Formats: sequence, structure tokens, C-alpha cells
Amino acid sequence: MMSPKMTDALNQQINEEYFSNYIYLAMAAYLEDMDLEGMAHWMRMQAQEEYLHAMKIFDYMIERGARVELKPVAAPPKEWESPLAAFEAALEHEQYMTGNINTLADLAINERDHATNNVLQWYVTEQVEEEANVDSIVKKLKMMGGGGQGLFMMDRELASRPMPTIVEGAGGA
Repeated sequence: MMSPKMTDALNQQINEEYFSNYIYLAMAAYLEDMDLEGMAHWMRMQAQEEYLHAMKIFDYMIERGARVELKPVAAPPKEWESPLAAFEAALEHEQYMTGNINTLADLAINERDHATNNVLQWYVTEQVEEEANVDSIVKKLKMMGGGGQGLFMMDRELASRPMPTIVEGAGGA
């Protein structure tokens, strides 16, 4: 059985993952407004991935007999100064999420909840990938100076991001 402390922390992480979904959808809307459909598509796919992350924890908690309690999701920002600023905010957000996952893994270790720690190791690895992907986009946007032909080429490149898939393994998804 999962401890009440671990249950509360995982319920909070579900909320954080849903907020991640919302912030990426807000970024997609912002980029759509700028006619950057490829970048907006990338953000939509990221939003979908965050939803899947939430559901992986949701399903895991149910599998363990823990009660899922959904909380209100905060409204995300609506505007950024530029496409670069939106991706920089995405990188900052992923770094924040990495901190959350690390804190959860520490809690699982302290609670001697080896099953939850095992599930969280997938998230630890995933966060390395998440940060690296966004960081690469930020670096490219900075390199090209944020406008013109480079922005058009980056928009086209990001349009090719495939739909995320549910990852099999512990935690349902």
C-alpha cells in the first residue's frame, strides 16, 4: 500500500503534469496566432505528451490501490515576447518539472516505496530527454537570431514531430 504522503505527492504531480499540458497548449495558441504552425504543432505534441505523463501516474496509483484526487489546474500565461521566449519558458518549465520528479524520487526512497521509485525512474530519464529537446530548439533559435528565413526553416522542421505514444510498462500507460 502506498503511504498517504506518497499518495498526496503523486496527486500533486498529476496536477503539475496537467498544468504542463495547459502551458504547452497556451504556447501552441500563441504560436498559431503568429502563423508559426510548425512550432505550434510541436507544442501541441508536447501538450499531448504531458497528458500521457499524467495518465501514467494516474493509472499507476489506481494499480496500487491509491486514491487519485484531481485538483484545479492553474491558468497558464497567454503571451510571450517571441517564439524564442516561448521556447525558453518551455525549457525553464521542464527544468522545474525535473526538480519535481527528483523530489518525488527522493520521497519514494525515504518512504521505502521501491515500486514507486521504479516508476519514477522512467520519469527521471524522460526529463533528461525533455530538457535536451527543448534546449536544442532554444540554441538553434538563438543561433539564427529569431527571425526571417531561419525562423521559417525551424517552423518547418518542428512541424514534423510525430504524435507521442503511450509508453508501456509500470503505471498502466
